This record gives sequence, structure tokens and C-alpha cells, in this order.
Amino acid sequence: MSTLYFATAAKSAVGLVRAGNEDSAMTSRFLIAVADGMGGHAAGEVASRLAIKTLAREAEAFTQIDCDIDSADDLYSSSLSVIDATLSEHVIENPELAGMGTTLSSLFLRGGSVAALHIGDSRIYRLRGNTLEQLSTDHTVIQELLSQGAITEADVATHPQRSVLTQVLMGDGRNEPSLAIHEAKINDRYLLCSDGLTNVVSDKEIKSAIKGKARGAAADALVDAAYINGAPDNVSVIVADVLDNDIQEPIAMLGAAK
Repeated sequence: MSTLYFATAAKSAVGLVRAGNEDSAMTSRFLIAVADGMGGHAAGEVASRLAIKTLAREAEAFTQIDCDIDSADDLYSSSLSVIDATLSEHVIENPELAGMGTTLSSLFLRGGSVAALHIGDSRIYRLRGNTLEQLSTDHTVIQELLSQGAITEADVATHPQRSVLTQVLMGDGRNEPSLAIHEAKINDRYLLCSDGLTNVVSDKEIKSAIKGKARGAAADALVDAAYINGAPDNVSVIVADVLDNDIQEPIAMLGAAK
């Protein structure tokens, strides 16, 4: 199979309520990622930026063409532990940032497949043909309750624990990386996004925004939809198409990672 590449369009916006952007994101020809930081005194901004910058640095090794897939997957998976250790070191040096954390959702395109690393509630979607599928599972109390059948979708909007995460990168070494591998097909379209999108825009609206549009128009439509619905949080989106021709996508940083 020929080498596959990402062609991307991305956007990160502050929203209508927040004073600053605690989201960070990166795009490149083989790796894309979104991180949503949390913590007071600008700590969320620091956490998401460290996550994305550290992942980009680690990617210099595992995205090399001559790195075999098994080695690349091991390095990619272990990057979460490296990020976690980096957060811990930063808090030791800057105690005022204690309690900061970040989600991280990323995709690594290698060979004929795409590997996913995910922690938190920033989501990964795939549009294949007419089917939009959420590939990630939210690491939230709400998702656990939904999976157990303890609540219904109708209960989510008013549930007091709707924003509580069960997994997040905080530098505490508690998270065990889990790598999910998916088949990659030419013309698959992926969406990575922070919950600033999914908390106010439905899956149906997301599908309508990204189907049949150019990448840039799709990214704009997603952010516009969040703003139309009040944009109470930062919103970051990456729209990535799988191609078999290399358009020499440069590494780009967005949000707090710029």
C-alpha cells in the first residue's frame, strides 16, 4: 500500500465567555492532536501547551519513515507517560500550578492504519462515506453512568457531575496509555475537537458541518456552530482527510501552543 498522509484544516477560538484560550492543538502530515487544559491561574493553558509541545518533540522519532511500526507504536504510546512526567516536573518547579491538567486526543497515521491515543473528553470522530462514528470514549462520570444504564441521554444536560473527568493528564502517573488501531482508507475524514464543540453542538450538526465541504470550510462551520449555540468554552477543531499524495503538510501549532 502507498504511504498515506493527513491533509488538515484547524481552528482554535476563545469562545464568547472565557477570557483566554486553554486549548492547544497541532497538525502535521502524520500526527494530529488536541488538548484541553484545566486549572486556575492560567494553569490549564500551561498544561495543554506542555502536552502538545512534548508530543510534537516525541513525534520527531516515531514519525520517521524508517521507524518500523512496532517501534513507532511503542514510542507513540509511551509519549503519554513522557507528557505526564513533564507536567509533574513543571509543577515541582512552579508550585503555583499544582492541580493543572489536560485532556489529549491524537491520531498517528502509519502504514495503512491510524493509531489513536486518547485521555479525557476531547473527542475523535471519523466520517467514512455517509457514516459519522465517534472513535473515542469520553473519560467522564457521565459516560460511565450512561454505560451502566444509570442515566439516560436526557439526564446529561442537567446532571451535577456532567463535567467531571475520570481520566486526565495531571502529572500523577496514574494513567496507563491504551493504543487503539483503526484501518485507514483514502478519503476518510477525521475530526478531533475539544468539548467546547461537543458540549453545544450535536453529532447530527457536526456531520452536517463536515460532510461535503472543503476542509477549511468544514472547520469554519464547526466553530461557527459553537458560536451560534453560545460558545461558553474554548473550541478547537481539526479536520483531517486521509490522502495518498503528500502535500507536504507543515507542522502547525494552535491555541495556547502557538
